[in-house]
Amino acid sequence: MNSLRRRGPGIALILLDLTANFAAPVLIYDRMQAGWGDVQALLASSMPPLLWSVGGFVIRRRIDALSLIALAGIALSLLAFIGSGSARLLELREQAVTFLIGLAFLFSAAIGKPLIAPLARATMARQSSQALADFDTHRNDARVRCTIMVMTLVWGLGLLANVVVSVALIYSLPISTYLVVGPILGYATMGGLALWTLLYRRHRIRHGTMGQAPTTT
Repeated sequence: MNSLRRRGPGIALILLDLTANFAAPVLIYDRMQAGWGDVQALLASSMPPLLWSVGGFVIRRRIDALSLIALAGIALSLLAFIGSGSARLLELREQAVTFLIGLAFLFSAAIGKPLIAPLARATMARQSSQALADFDTHRNDARVRCTIMVMTLVWGLGLLANVVVSVALIYSLPISTYLVVGPILGYATMGGLALWTLLYRRHRIRHGTMGQAPTTT
């Protein structure tokens, strides 16, 4: 009974997440498309995920890789309401933020200042002052820098791969179908990158190839 009570809020949060990001957009688009057209229905259907993202960011106030992308997505989603164009063009605008952040990761690696470093430092700062001190002590170690560089490149390439697949789906699927498939792809990409980061970090620590490994999750 106690375990169910503890898991209750978590289950409720998952259900709300699924409602805001899957069920509500599809339902709104389906109800509005016939009378308002694709573009207006798509704009209306984007409101629940947008409000969910804003609320989540305000509550958590986290600065890490995931929240950075979410915050940038919120900003670009607001800009998507400006101007005109087809429904597919609107979907492409929303993919632009992932594309730009993917490029930012790769560019930061190219100039020798990988984005994972400040994001990992912010994560360590939230954990404890000792974790932050350990990270600052080891961050200039060649093995740690190598790990951070690899993580940055993988995140950059992973986000760009997500954009390529998303664009292909936008032009090959009906809009109503993409409203379901698109979020699933996004969750799979971010979840896969987060899981890979965790496993890679553990691998580096287990094999003694670095000291205090960074994490962005």
